[in-house]
Amino acid sequence: MLIADGEFRYDLRKAGVLIAVESESLAWGLIRGVRRPASGSNVYQVEAELDEAGLVRRVVASYNRGPFTRNATYESADNFLRGNISTGGSRNDLTAKLGRYGEIDADLVIFRALIIAHVRERKQTRWTGRVAAIDPNTLVAATSKQSCRQRGSDPHIWIYEPRMGDAEEIEIDDSGLVLRRRDSRGIETLLVSKALRDVRS
Repeated sequence: MLIADGEFRYDLRKAGVLIAVESESLAWGLIRGVRRPASGSNVYQVEAELDEAGLVRRVVASYNRGPFTRNATYESADNFLRGNISTGGSRNDLTAKLGRYGEIDADLVIFRALIIAHVRERKQTRWTGRVAAIDPNTLVAATSKQSCRQRGSDPHIWIYEPRMGDAEEIEIDDSGLVLRRRDSRGIETLLVSKALRDVRS
């Protein structure tokens, strides 16, 4: 894989105060992740299947707030991300255009790491392209232009712009795992635990 297989936990903090926790795992081409707030009942969950190139081919996501539940399922094919969102008794079909490299962002740290890993694999130090991004609150997928660039000569520090006016500084290790992320809103995401899977197992 392009990034390390294993289980990871991230703390999201603002001004030093814990606001949410992300627990993620990657194994055998399957991503599982959940983000829970430090207070409140909102829960965002994602399960994504990757193809042999490390691109997302299928995403199942859910958002829960107390008794309210929203679910979405998407599959990528023929340069499109197609799927549906179900809430209560209603169901809506959605389609988003994929960019040239077929990138999909489901708003967890590991998806950011995956996109940067693809950029590094292409031996690029900067990239701009269209990404099918899934909103964690509505689960709606929409195409947006995103960009990233290596900061100076350090291959471990990247500046990522998920949308116009927003920027993140991301620190990765040699395996491509995100160690720290700080965005323009002052939210800092820190890796607090990891358990790597032996690729020989």
